[in-house]
Amino acid sequence: MKELPHDIKMVFIIAVIVMLLFVGFIIMVVFIYNKKQLIQKQETQIKETEFQNQLLQKELERQKAIQIERERISRDMHDDLGAGISAIKLQAEFLKYKIPTNSYTEDIEAIISTSEDMNVAMREILWSLNSQNDTIGNFVNYTSTYAERFLDKTNFQIVIHTEIINPNTNLPVTARRNLFLVIKEAIHNIYKHSEATMITLRFYQTDTHFKIDCIDNGIGISPSMKTGNGLTNMTLRMKNIGGIFEIITVDKGTHLFFEYIFKK
Repeated sequence: MKELPHDIKMVFIIAVIVMLLFVGFIIMVVFIYNKKQLIQKQETQIKETEFQNQLLQKELERQKAIQIERERISRDMHDDLGAGISAIKLQAEFLKYKIPTNSYTEDIEAIISTSEDMNVAMREILWSLNSQNDTIGNFVNYTSTYAERFLDKTNFQIVIHTEIINPNTNLPVTARRNLFLVIKEAIHNIYKHSEATMITLRFYQTDTHFKIDCIDNGIGISPSMKTGNGLTNMTLRMKNIGGIFEIITVDKGTHLFFEYIFKK
């Protein structure tokens, strides 16, 4: 086979070298471009992370400010409003014994009763405002104590069951307040209308839900009561916190079911 001339060989070698250099240049350009894109992507991610951190910091500051304000309002109500209500009650009791006739006794008794109701309502508000109470464990203890005290001087027997897997689970103030009010409404309705002798409260928690059963052994709910203000208020309060309220059909008595879904 005839060997190629030396000049042609050199041209061929130079062409191959130029092509290799060109390919290497293209690879280098692509590599630099990809690296630049990666750096820009990382810088964008860093900026987004910093922005999210700033938003989170602002939200934490906002929540802290709300908590401080809640505690301030709670202290002011306790110190000023609470003291004023107690003073009114004491003055009314003093007048009750000071006035020699019975002409104003009923009015004074009404003032004393109203003062006591206002004190109870104020304590409930103070409890709901205190951020230290924003846990399931505190809610269950407070609600159970309220129910037991409310029924203490009645003929009702109350049974309380709890299945709480983590008492320190956060329960936001809005949810805590509305859940307490629906249980309070339920107990008051049972006391007034059910003709029952027993109330059962069950509190149980899963990883995603907090559920409450309020059951009595009374005469049940009449059709007229199903459209009354009490049950309507319960429905609205549970809807406001993204929860569920159901009247479960039972053979005897009433079974009210409340469910709150934890926010992620």
